[in-house]
Amino acid sequence: MTDSTPSNPLPEDAASPNPTSKMARRRARELALQGVYQWLLSGNPMATVQRHLESETERLDRVDRELFVSLLRGAIASADELRAVFTPLLSRPVSELSPIEHAILLLGTHELRHNLDTPYRVVINEAIELAKGYGGTDGHKFVNGVLDKLAARLRPQEVEAARAAKG
Repeated sequence: MTDSTPSNPLPEDAASPNPTSKMARRRARELALQGVYQWLLSGNPMATVQRHLESETERLDRVDRELFVSLLRGAIASADELRAVFTPLLSRPVSELSPIEHAILLLGTHELRHNLDTPYRVVINEAIELAKGYGGTDGHKFVNGVLDKLAARLRPQEVEAARAAKG
């Protein structure tokens, strides 16, 4: 009697990347950054920016699409409100920010305010990595400083607990 069980017991989709993995979330943040940057420079409607990114992105299946859409739409739709939150923490006017710094601060502020299941340290670290990868030489230090102060204002209990745990 021959065994008709396939030699590979994993489901067909097991080889596909997990769309909620750490890398998929990082790709979502990168794609959202590209979208907010594009929106800041072009002024195109959010839906146009999203369609363009989705049509031009290879391997969209490797992106946490839910996070991408949430960040992109949230940052653009509430950009004025988000600016009002981080502007008091800036050492210069918003108009003097590079478009990358501006986009990262919009995304980071949105994520700190609305994605409470993502630890504040993760939000800040991801923003720093985006600034290192796409921004100017010391842009990551600026982004870190602003978002660190912002996290203390938006998530005081979480920040205090993390500081207390450090000793």
